[in-house]
Amino acid sequence: MSGTMHPDETPTDAALVARLVASQFPAWAGLPVEPVTSTGTDNALYRLGDNLVARLPRIGWAASQPERERRWLPALARHLPLPIPAPLAIGEPAAGYPWRWSIAPWLAGENATLDRIVAPHRFAVDLAGFVTALHAIDASDGPRSGGDNSSRGVPLAARDRETRAAIAELGDRIDGDAATAAWQVALDAPAWDQPPVWVHGDLQSGNLLVADGQLSAVIDFGCLGVGDPAVDLIVAWNLLPAGPRETFRATLAVDDATWARGQGWALSTALIALPYYWDSNPTLAGISRYTIGQVLRDTTSS
Repeated sequence: MSGTMHPDETPTDAALVARLVASQFPAWAGLPVEPVTSTGTDNALYRLGDNLVARLPRIGWAASQPERERRWLPALARHLPLPIPAPLAIGEPAAGYPWRWSIAPWLAGENATLDRIVAPHRFAVDLAGFVTALHAIDASDGPRSGGDNSSRGVPLAARDRETRAAIAELGDRIDGDAATAAWQVALDAPAWDQPPVWVHGDLQSGNLLVADGQLSAVIDFGCLGVGDPAVDLIVAWNLLPAGPRETFRATLAVDDATWARGQGWALSTALIALPYYWDSNPTLAGISRYTIGQVLRDTTSS
């Protein structure tokens, strides 16, 4: 993925990253800098040598991510069964770049697309194990879901107006009646009434890595926060097909209400992303169309 994805995106390039690294982290000065092809929407990625990656927010809404990840990821990493990219350093605004940025370990692997997963049911079990471990970590002092994490994990009803607006904007590009009905089912599910838990907030193909066909790491915690665990079920519809989706559900052992809210989260995020990224991010638009199709398949067959 190259080019800009947002009308007011701040441009970056390898030369800028090289200047930032050389001036702020001289121990890493001189490492080759290469842009990383990514469908990520919040950060531009640049490989530093063989073992590091620089992450520079593309847009203002992502500017708080480096500091939040530095604050929380090292502590969370100790409790998780898979590697996560806890930042090694935080850079300051400089050289015309306006925000803090981070340097993290480069985690080997490829994005978890279905053609790269050799055993989808095993993948679903391993992913459910990661989600279960994340949700079990003490979240009493964690940052509540809200504006700083794209509101991932807030009550689903808070997304109602934006979701219905996206359905209207998409027009005949989707089955609007079916999408509206499926969204209403999710809204009607009982809200989360337990203590909030840690959530990744954006589990999808681009934020999961596989090595030798198996889940090997979870990356991009830009939507990290504390809220409703249902948001971390979106991967059941944006990546997994029907059979592994049921394996994922059975391994998590979530209640029906949480599963219904998770389905609503998957539908809402896909509906809102699809018109915005229709032209600027074809891969993400494709994931959104797949997600909508999987949700509507489940709601019409139940």
